[in-house]
Amino acid sequence: MNHFLQIKGVFVKAFTRTAFLLCTTTLAWPSDVSSAQSAPANAAYQPNLTSLERHPLPQWYADAKLGVMVVWGIYSVPGWAPLVHKDHDFASQDFIKDDPYAEWYYNAMRVPGSPTEAYHREHFGANFGYYQFASQFEKESLKWQPEKMANQLKNAGVKYVVVTTKFHDGYMLWPTAVENPNQQGITSPRDITGELTAAVRKAGMRMGIYYSGGFDWTFDRGPVLTNPDYEAIKPQTVAYGDYAYSQMKELISLYHPAVLWNDIDWPKTGKPLQVIADYYNAVPDGVVDDRFGVAHADFQSPEYVNFHEIRSKKWEEVRGLGASFGYNRAEGEAETISPRELVHLLVDVVSKNGNLMLGVGPEADGSISPVQLARLQALGEWLKQNGEAIYGTKPWTRAEGDTGEALGLRFTQKDGNLYAILLDAPTTRSVLLHTVTARPDSQIFLLGDPNPISWKQEGADLRLQLPMTLPGKYAYSLRIAQP
Repeated sequence: MNHFLQIKGVFVKAFTRTAFLLCTTTLAWPSDVSSAQSAPANAAYQPNLTSLERHPLPQWYADAKLGVMVVWGIYSVPGWAPLVHKDHDFASQDFIKDDPYAEWYYNAMRVPGSPTEAYHREHFGANFGYYQFASQFEKESLKWQPEKMANQLKNAGVKYVVVTTKFHDGYMLWPTAVENPNQQGITSPRDITGELTAAVRKAGMRMGIYYSGGFDWTFDRGPVLTNPDYEAIKPQTVAYGDYAYSQMKELISLYHPAVLWNDIDWPKTGKPLQVIADYYNAVPDGVVDDRFGVAHADFQSPEYVNFHEIRSKKWEEVRGLGASFGYNRAEGEAETISPRELVHLLVDVVSKNGNLMLGVGPEADGSISPVQLARLQALGEWLKQNGEAIYGTKPWTRAEGDTGEALGLRFTQKDGNLYAILLDAPTTRSVLLHTVTARPDSQIFLLGDPNPISWKQEGADLRLQLPMTLPGKYAYSLRIAQP
């Protein structure tokens, strides 16, 4: 995904790109405000911040908790990145050279001395151009089965899906009518966006789109070689602004996406506030992320970041199942988040007013790799038992807690019930939840077990007697009626 934002000349870690909203008043451009004249007088939303800020967070998005971003494109053909920077230390001096994001292959192969340059030369030859991967992608993607993918995601407990309609390389996953003035032949002949949209909606999930507004390497080819290049290669011409605006207008009209997920930034010439107003008027219960470069968003989108507190603004933790978003054939079991860690991550994010957006990188033929599919299946199995403690919940008075047995604890609440989620299985049947109070007449249940469990209040703490055998694994959810 994206790496840096430049704020007042300083490059900051990827997560602070989404702390955007602390500084976006400096990022709203005068042209955005003047574009208000182009909106119909009877439109519900006008292209100005006062009007857009009236857009409520849709309840479906607040309740959904789990989304997947399908990161798929011609970069999925080479499908490779070095196994470094697993902690995503974006400010590292060698991050650009050793980029772990496989979807950045085109940039990384042009960085002198990079592992990707060496990989490309060895496997494809120094004279093989990146966009030559398009023909193989188009051949392989004919094998893709959108209904199969949609059902795999549904079975994982996913509630909404986003697809990369256009990544930084400019290649498009829908048959656009908007001509690229700089490069031909970069549009998939198969309407991948449309077919996935239909399959996802048929499976009962919401469908959204990702669009790279800030970078398009067919307009400014870069490459990014040093940190200042992240800002320098953002195309800002009138031609690119018109192109991005027209494409976004087309995507909204064709697919009515539930999520409008822009990346990096939006061109100053592309009327970002007009885009958002047009979108809300077409899809009133849609949501936009915080990467348009303006002081409005429905949610924040930190990348590979953990918080320790409940966030007042709705947020969405964005991360791949591995260190990359796009398919990286070098990633195996050791480089992919474990089922246990994935369950704990979801629980932690939800307890702090967040949604989890998982990046899934299909192979060139659209299949989800066995290692990634195994994680999705494990998460789905856990949610079948414990989804009551996740979907439709709100944060409690605090997110984190602990037990007398030194187990981690996370809290959510819904319909008058407190959900206390134990991170891992206790080694004893008796568990003491610190600073948790139950109603005197309350019944307490362990989700997955139909029988109430024995309990007693010990001052400010709650003592529970768990069954001999715990249902499921990884994390265990308790439903407690609240005073």
